[in-house]
Amino acid sequence: MKAFRSRPSIMINRRDEDKKAELEICNLRLSFGGVVAVKDVDLEVHTGELMAIIGPNGAGKTSLLNCITGFYRAQQGKITFNGKDITNLPTHELVGVGIGRTFQNIELFPGMTVLANMTLARHIHCQYSFIKSFFFSGSVREEEIRHRQILEEIIDFLEMQSIRKKTVGSLPYGMMKRVEFGRALALEPRLMILDEPFAGMNMEEKEDMVRFLLELNQRWGLTIILVEHDMSVVMSISQRIMVLNFGEKITEGAAEEISVNPEVIKAYLGEAEAL
Repeated sequence: MKAFRSRPSIMINRRDEDKKAELEICNLRLSFGGVVAVKDVDLEVHTGELMAIIGPNGAGKTSLLNCITGFYRAQQGKITFNGKDITNLPTHELVGVGIGRTFQNIELFPGMTVLANMTLARHIHCQYSFIKSFFFSGSVREEEIRHRQILEEIIDFLEMQSIRKKTVGSLPYGMMKRVEFGRALALEPRLMILDEPFAGMNMEEKEDMVRFLLELNQRWGLTIILVEHDMSVVMSISQRIMVLNFGEKITEGAAEEISVNPEVIKAYLGEAEAL
């Protein structure tokens, strides 16, 4: 296994209170007309966990993530993060409280470079005014140097030095997923939500992404919610797994329990065979 050459200081220098990521979802329901996408779901995620949400296609996984991150508004239920009610907060305010995410379908700017795409994520941490930025004062230059230093550390951490100046649209799909992950890291999230981050990756790219996730979670305390169809990855790295089917929570528990649960097996295979 490859060794890491660099680790982002935004993770290393964090105080324990800056890592706090307590998420609680109570009785959440989301409907589109007569179709119930999320049905009365309860969920707790605790600081430092790497939790997976799994289920067949159409189970409501992405819909649940969209409720947490403000893209959808649930008709019922409550979502709290570190004790604050975030149920109806707009997306940009959720980023401000420390929730970052990647998307099932890549949401990058293909005509811009890797570095430029990642730089966009730093705007929420800019402290200077428009007037100061116009005159590019000394304090603005110092802050810009700090932002650039953080981005370069993330690029080194994710081993993207060779593509930093390439346009995103020229990259392989798996590498685009890594860039999107890097941009989400640049937000400095307390809670990272990943929607199928391994989709479209080859085996080597998946192994690299597993290394990155485990390093961030186990050594630096980043709390992660992972939605993924690759069951070998889910079962090997998740500390806890929740299973959805037709919008409803079937069960949750450790990988060993989930893999032999008859309801889970039926949801995936329709018959009693091991996953």
